[in-house]
Amino acid sequence: MKINYIVLVIAALLTMSSCKKDFLKRDTGVVTAKKDVFEDAKLAAQFADRSFAFTIIDYYGLGSVGQPHRGTISEFTDEAVSGNLDEVFKAVYSGDWTNGSHATEFTSIISGSRALPPYVRFYQGIRNVNVFLEQYSSIPWKNEPSLNGELVKAQQLYFRAYFYFELARRWGGAIIMDKPLQLTDNLDIPRSTFEATLAFIEKDINEAELIFSNTTFLDNTGASPALVYTPQMGWNPNYSMTIPGSDVSNNNGRPDLGAVRALRSRALLLAASPLWNPSGDASKWQKAADAAKLVIDMGRYNLHSDYSKILTDPISHEYILAYIRGPRISNVSGFFRDYLISPSTNGYLEKSGSLNPTQNHVDLYETKQGYRIADTGSGYTLASPYNNRDPRLEFNVIHNDQTWQAPLKMETWYTPIANGITYGKDVSGTVGTGTATSYYCRKLWPEALKGNTTSTALLNFVYYRYGEILLNYAEALNEAQGPVAGVAVAVNQIRQRPTVNMPTVAQTFSARGIALSKDNMRDLIRNERAVELAFENVRWFDILRWKKGREIVGQPIKRMDVRKLGTTFFYAPTVMSNDYQRRFDDFMHLYPIPLNEIAKGNNLLQNPGWPN
Repeated sequence: MKINYIVLVIAALLTMSSCKKDFLKRDTGVVTAKKDVFEDAKLAAQFADRSFAFTIIDYYGLGSVGQPHRGTISEFTDEAVSGNLDEVFKAVYSGDWTNGSHATEFTSIISGSRALPPYVRFYQGIRNVNVFLEQYSSIPWKNEPSLNGELVKAQQLYFRAYFYFELARRWGGAIIMDKPLQLTDNLDIPRSTFEATLAFIEKDINEAELIFSNTTFLDNTGASPALVYTPQMGWNPNYSMTIPGSDVSNNNGRPDLGAVRALRSRALLLAASPLWNPSGDASKWQKAADAAKLVIDMGRYNLHSDYSKILTDPISHEYILAYIRGPRISNVSGFFRDYLISPSTNGYLEKSGSLNPTQNHVDLYETKQGYRIADTGSGYTLASPYNNRDPRLEFNVIHNDQTWQAPLKMETWYTPIANGITYGKDVSGTVGTGTATSYYCRKLWPEALKGNTTSTALLNFVYYRYGEILLNYAEALNEAQGPVAGVAVAVNQIRQRPTVNMPTVAQTFSARGIALSKDNMRDLIRNERAVELAFENVRWFDILRWKKGREIVGQPIKRMDVRKLGTTFFYAPTVMSNDYQRRFDDFMHLYPIPLNEIAKGNNLLQNPGWPN
C-alpha cells in the first residue's frame, strides 16, 4: 500500500529564531505533498528545521492537564517544591510515576491542554529527522546556493543524537530507528540496550562532527559574498572572544561544532556514571573527560563575568547552544504571572509564587571562606543565616529581607497576634498562594518582571554553557585519575568568576582542614554542580546518574520558618508536611515506560521495578 504523506508547513512550528529568513509564505494549515517538499531545497531545509520544534525549549512544562506552564524538573529534586502541590507533583512525590493522567514527564498521553510529553516529543523528533535523511540524497541542493546541504544534514544528525540522549537519560535503552517506519512495517520493536543506544548516539555525533569540522560556507547570492559558517566560529563567523556582541547572528540557536561536542560530553558523562558504570571503570570516565576537554580546547567559550545574568543576556560567550527567547511579558497568563512571581508583585492570586527553593538547597551554599555551614568555624548562625554566604545564593534564591525590585524587600515572615497571624507581603496563610518554603527562585525570575505592569525581560533557555563543561571535565577527570591539577584548575574557574569570587579548591580544603583526596574532591564537585547549575534542569539528571535518589530526593525536605517580633526576625529550619516529602526507591533512577505504550505490543519491556 502506498502511503500518501503530507507535510504541514506551519510557521508556528518553525520557532527557532535562526530559521526566520526563509520561511515558506503560506497560510497556516496549507499542506504540501512530500514529493514537492523534497524537490525544493528551501522547503526541504524548512522541513528539517522543524526538528527543533521537538526539543525542550523552556524550563517549565510539567504541569497537569490545563496547566502546562506550572511545573519544573527542579521540583522533583531537593532544589525546590511545588508550593501549590499541583496534581503532577502529588503523584510524583508519592512515587506514582505511572499516573499518566497527571505526570507529563512520564506519560505518552497527548492532551491539547498540556505540553507534549517527552516520550512522544523525542520519538516524533526522531521521525522528522529520519524522513529528512531518507530523502537527503535526492534534494537538489545545487539549485539553492543560499543553502549548504551538508550543514543541514549535520544539524539533523545532531538533533537525532539529542533526542536519543534525552530518551536514554530518562528510560535507558531506546527503540533505535534509522529510517522512518511505514504503516506496513513491524511496529512492535523492542528497545535496544543502553550501550547500543549510546553507540547510536555517538555514531550520529561523530558524523555530524566530521561535517561541522570540515565545512566552510560562503553565500554568494547577495551583492557581496557573505560568510555564513566556519568550523572555528560556527554560525557566527564574526565571533570574537574580545568583542562584546560579536556572537550575535541570524543563525543563533542552530547547533554547530561546539553543540555537537557538548552533547557528546553529556552523553559520555552519563555512560561513565554509577547508573551505567557500577564498577567505576576509569576508562569510561577518561573518555568523558576527553570529550569535555575537546570543548574546552576549542578556545571559543569563556565564563560570563556576571553570574546574575547567566540566563538573561541576549549575548554571552558562555553559551554553547541557547534558545535566545524574545522579551517575556509579565502580566499575561503563563509561567511568570501564574507560577513564578510572588503575590505582592501581582502574580495570579490562586497559585502564584509556587516554584519554591527548599532549605535543603539553601544549605548547600558555603560561606565566603569556603566552609560548609555545618563546619566548625564557619560562623554560620540562624540569627543572620544569609550573611557571608556564597554570592550565588542571592543570585539563585530570594530570601526574606533581601532587596528585590528596589527599594522593596522580600517579606516572607509572619507575626502571631492576639486574634490570628499577620503575614508579610510575599507570603500567605492560604495553602498554594505564595511560597511554601519562605523562598522564591531568582534565577528564573528577571527582576524587571512584575505582574501588575506590562513589563518585559529576557530569560533564555540554555542547552549547554561553558560552566557545565568545566564541571563535566572536573568530575570525569577526578573519577578517572584522582584530584590531579587539571581538576582544580577547572573548578577554580567556576568558583572565581568575578561576581562569585569564592576561595580556590586548595584554600577551601585548607580552611576545612581536610585532605585533597578523590572522595573530598567528588563531594566538592557535586556540591558545585548543585549551586552553579541550580534550576537549569541539571540537578535531577545528576541525581539519577549518580544513583543518589534515595539519599538526596528521599531526605526530609525542609523550609525556613520566619517569625517576626518587632523588628527582629527569628529563623528556624523546619521539616515540611508529609505532602511535600518524596518517596524514592532504587529502581526509580530509570523512568517507567508509559503503560499505554507497553500495551500496544509484546516486545516493549518495562524497566525493572515498575508495573507492566
